[in-house]
Amino acid sequence: MNSGAETSATWPAPASTDAERRAIRIEIAIVLVVTFGLSGANAALSLLESALAPGGVGGQTVALNPSRAAQSAIDLLFQLLSVARLLGWAALGVYLLWRSGIGPRLIGIARMRWRADVLPGLALAAIIGIPGLGLYLVAHALGVSVTIVPGSLDHWWRLPVLVLNAWANSAAEEVLVVAYLITRLRALGWSENRSLLASALLRGSYHLYQGLGGGIGNLVMGLIFGRYWQRTNRLWPLLLAHALIDTVAYIGYSVLRGHVSWLP
Repeated sequence: MNSGAETSATWPAPASTDAERRAIRIEIAIVLVVTFGLSGANAALSLLESALAPGGVGGQTVALNPSRAAQSAIDLLFQLLSVARLLGWAALGVYLLWRSGIGPRLIGIARMRWRADVLPGLALAAIIGIPGLGLYLVAHALGVSVTIVPGSLDHWWRLPVLVLNAWANSAAEEVLVVAYLITRLRALGWSENRSLLASALLRGSYHLYQGLGGGIGNLVMGLIFGRYWQRTNRLWPLLLAHALIDTVAYIGYSVLRGHVSWLP
């Protein structure tokens, strides 16, 4: 893992002119409007709609990977297009950083390492995933979380597509919300704590469609993931942890639904 000293020795200096800072602000605004910033606004409206609906937030159900068409083949194509869109968002973040002189190696995705990436990724998945499930169950019992339906296995292709979705979500969120956003805010001269809070608030905002429990849980996840990346400059652990959490949630729900009493 990289130490803080190594990070400061290799990281580009913040923007030095007003024109450079203005260009970075415009770039961030465009990226957020195209990706997770607009998703956050939509999620907030969804939360308001759920709160005003009969039964309140706790009486609503949200499908994370719903069918998009009655025909199986067309539904599959819709799902694959969704995966492609998320991967495109991740590629956009990597490209914009690369154009600014910050390549994949510097953000920690050039080469995966067992000790530096895989083991920490597994640990982060456990640290976030297990308490996250508990928080969801408590929030749902208190009526501040919707019932989340991650997906179903009604077609042969559902399982691999759910796994692809998990990895695509992970790539888009961790690249854009952590590596890209924190890096660009650094270039504007923001402190590490301020950049971390902005990243975590963004992550929490676009999960508000799940209710307050989902928003708060993902804000905490954003604080932990963001700080880990700031300390190590290794993005692979976050990508692995996030993908593993989503994969277990998607497939675990489909397998356990109707067989255990504690799962809504």
